[in-house]
Amino acid sequence: MDEESHLSRIGLSLPKSLLDKFDEIINYRGYSSRSEGIRDAIRSYNTHYMWMAEVKGERQGVITMVYDHDQRGLLTTLIDIQHEFMSVIQASLHSHVTHGRCLEVILVKGDGSQLKTLVERLMSQKGVESVKLTTIMIRE
Repeated sequence: MDEESHLSRIGLSLPKSLLDKFDEIINYRGYSSRSEGIRDAIRSYNTHYMWMAEVKGERQGVITMVYDHDQRGLLTTLIDIQHEFMSVIQASLHSHVTHGRCLEVILVKGDGSQLKTLVERLMSQKGVESVKLTTIMIRE
């Protein structure tokens, strides 16, 4: 038996709106069940994590982040995190998508491990919907 044939059961607690959106996507994509959709999502998350592990050396790139403007204390936390990483942040652009949602684009340059740490700190905050890091290697 291969590794994928051993199944483990887990329980999840999700906000109804998140589950409804997930159900909409898995139905649109033709998944046979939520379980199959969740397995695919976890595979994708694992792949993204492994890709992030490869971000090494001097890099230049962009972080895109969407977050809930109304999440209590989030703006202060995000600003504090960005101040901690001033050495790698070159510029940022803030856009109001709706009254409650914001899009932030952050230009970064520095060691890949620092950029990954910054991204992981941002994405772990409650109220942050998505964070994506895109980088290129700096070549002289």
